[in-house]
Amino acid sequence: MASPVDPTLLTEAPTPPRRAGRPAAWLTTVTSGVALLFAAPLGFLVIRNLSRGGDFVRLATSPATLGPLARSLLLGITVTIAAAVIGTLSAWLVVRTDVRGARLWRVLLALPLVIPSFIGAFSLLAAFAPGGLIEGALAPLGVARLPEFRGYAAASFVLTLLTFPYVYLPVAARLDQLSPSLEESARLLGRRPLEVFTSIVLPQIRGAVLAGSLLVFLYTISDFGAVQLLRYDTLTRAIFETRVFDSATSLTLSLQLGLLAILIAASERGITKGPTVSAGPRAVRGLRLELGRWRAVATAVVAATVGLALLAPVAVLTFWSVRGLVRGSGRASAVAADVGQLVAPAVNTAVVSVVSAVVAVIIVLPVAYLTVRRPSRTGGVANAVVVGGFALPGLAIALALTFWTLRTPGPLRGLYQTMSLLVFAYVVHFGAQALRTAQVAVAGIPPRLEDAARSLGAGRMRRLWTLELPLMTPGLLAGAGLVLLSTMKELPATLLLAPAGFETLATRIWVAAEDAFVADASIASLILIALSGVLTWILVIRRSAAL
Repeated sequence: MASPVDPTLLTEAPTPPRRAGRPAAWLTTVTSGVALLFAAPLGFLVIRNLSRGGDFVRLATSPATLGPLARSLLLGITVTIAAAVIGTLSAWLVVRTDVRGARLWRVLLALPLVIPSFIGAFSLLAAFAPGGLIEGALAPLGVARLPEFRGYAAASFVLTLLTFPYVYLPVAARLDQLSPSLEESARLLGRRPLEVFTSIVLPQIRGAVLAGSLLVFLYTISDFGAVQLLRYDTLTRAIFETRVFDSATSLTLSLQLGLLAILIAASERGITKGPTVSAGPRAVRGLRLELGRWRAVATAVVAATVGLALLAPVAVLTFWSVRGLVRGSGRASAVAADVGQLVAPAVNTAVVSVVSAVVAVIIVLPVAYLTVRRPSRTGGVANAVVVGGFALPGLAIALALTFWTLRTPGPLRGLYQTMSLLVFAYVVHFGAQALRTAQVAVAGIPPRLEDAARSLGAGRMRRLWTLELPLMTPGLLAGAGLVLLSTMKELPATLLLAPAGFETLATRIWVAAEDAFVADASIASLILIALSGVLTWILVIRRSAAL
């Protein structure tokens, strides 16, 4: 499953304080090594597939692979268009109109980010389950049987509701920063509000809309949890189901998915043509459109969006959790009978997330330093490779590492299903989040302080420990926090690479949902959402509001 993206990945990094001279040999060497590590999963997929020659071409063009690819593209395009419309409309309503409760809606509209896709899909299935909320509400109307809610329509519905904040956040930030002078002039000239929006506002927020839409598309085509639970056969579901008995097809599908995702990510800069969020000051006075008789309708639209994307899933999960806790269960392993069983998965989730976050910051820091202080071709390539790891879906990374370790003789074979390999997969997938914040942190160190320390005789390591690290710590902690947040909710890599008997909250929810233990999955989901919600508020929403 894809995870919430760092909003800073939608913006350009500040102009770095470049230093004269060539970078140190050790820094170039370390950076090159980091680039090789991040390139390993995709490199393995390319080499393994190309080594099969004609067999690869046959599989890549067969209905067994083209079918899932077409369904992934259909789902991605549908969800992207819907999320772009909902995200842009929501941002405009709460930022530029007098809709009721705008300040509250601004926060709530971003919170669907805390709900992983597999939890959103599970809550939908639980709502339509026998004895669920919807059946109970419709029973007085004589509705005895509900239609099965699976497949393309269900997947589109769930993913749209959970991904529109990727568009909403950058668009809202961009609207906040637009000067109202052009819009006021257009209105004084007699332009109608819709004409002002299409001719003045939309061209200025186009970059933010496109950048957010590209992230939605990337998230959708790489999603595994929702499409698996809702039984819609996309690339990710086909990869997971063929990984054991048809490794050739699984590797071919993984390469198709990885290349598609990287192509989409690489196209972002060309399509948006530069930064999507200005680094300049906010407008002194935000322009507000008085909706008049449409105010109630606009408020209802925003409330319905929040209700469907946030409140409804939480309500369903709360219903089944309370019901399970009240009724109990005869199963010895039931969470409803003993909530303490979730302590170990929660601790495992926290430990592996913290370790991955710390490792990610340590690994990408040399790359950040080289790209900011000593720009070079090596640094540029390493930066692109690390960002490419974020674009590569977690399932493709996990599958590449699985085949790589199992088919490699010697000590590397013993890495399969170890904590080291699991952490490595997390770092490759989410390291770009730590890299961007590390680059900003390095760029924030005034060069004159380093020059002053050097003139006083402070060596390289002394300057690092006494001057640079203390100044960079807030930025590095922010990057570590984003990696931690993403790792907590990651699913496919954890399912494939976790050591035997190692459970996280995500895998516990997944197993319970697959076994139709609705109460158990609901209780664990609420705990994960609560933890994710706190971190998202601190690390994503508050930071994006400050852009």
